[in-house]
Amino acid sequence: MPLTVFAAEADAEESARLRAALEAAGVSAELSNTPEPVRGAPPPAGLGPGVKVLSVFVGSRVGDELLAACPDLELVATRSTGYDHVDLAACGARGVVVANVPTYGENTVAEHTFALILALSRNVHKAWVRTQRGDFSLAGLQGFDLRGRVLGLVGTGHIGLHVAKIGRGFGMEVLAADPRPQPLLAEVIGFRYLELDELVARADIVSLHAPYTPASHHLVDRGLLARFKRGALLVNTARGGLVDTEALLWALDEGILGGAGLDVLEGEELLTEDRRMLASKHDESALRRLVENQLLAGREDVVVTPHIGFDSAEAVQRILDVTAGNVAAYLAGRPQNLVAARA
Repeated sequence: MPLTVFAAEADAEESARLRAALEAAGVSAELSNTPEPVRGAPPPAGLGPGVKVLSVFVGSRVGDELLAACPDLELVATRSTGYDHVDLAACGARGVVVANVPTYGENTVAEHTFALILALSRNVHKAWVRTQRGDFSLAGLQGFDLRGRVLGLVGTGHIGLHVAKIGRGFGMEVLAADPRPQPLLAEVIGFRYLELDELVARADIVSLHAPYTPASHHLVDRGLLARFKRGALLVNTARGGLVDTEALLWALDEGILGGAGLDVLEGEELLTEDRRMLASKHDESALRRLVENQLLAGREDVVVTPHIGFDSAEAVQRILDVTAGNVAAYLAGRPQNLVAARA
């Protein structure tokens, strides 16, 4: 009997590619899908009793309510490295195993990081906005070279290390802050570790590559932003919750930051759910974040992309292949890439 799998945040094309990846991994599956994220109850058609595997992306929220609607669920296979959108404790209490994709595109996200950096450093976005209005003047569009500038990395996991390599290729001085430093790799790649306060005081560009956890919530707050080198750029391709959005707007208004490149936003899921916003209740803080994100997106000194840092053809295929491999390994009794709630 085929395994019953449900894929959320997967359109028809991605669903077909996931089905092919499962078949290549030796898994016979009956696959249903929705292009929308899943959150709470009632679940979409096709997701409920009988579903053994749920595959989600970062827009979904897997918690008690959704798990209660899927009593036969055994495996949550998230198609992402981060898993803050999955309630690991709730899954563990119900005996549901959670697997992620530890690595899939350190080069992919790192390349997008530099797309944002270059869009800001050479005023590409600002110039594009002007030319759409028929304004081809050069006033205020002079940028700066990356060579000789200081790049500060917050987090030196797979992606952060790749950003360091690219930064060195541009001739930048690279600094890093991480609670678990890797001195050997720092020596090989050519960067130095500093404390976070010292890093932000020295860096011309600060790029975030840290995981989102309760401890890292609003890591970049008003207090830290006040210590930034004046005119520095902030780039975030990690998780929106790392940055206090209200504090970010303040730092931009005060000229502490010269600009921001954001592939992720705090509460970004609200930006794509206008109808759900009208039909449901949200607390005041969520509505405030929605307004703040709209303000950010409308600024010429901010470049916002809709969480596409991962989204290259090659990286998505790697994600699907690893996800299919996670399902196959679980069925074979050798589960891999498991994540669990910390004790």
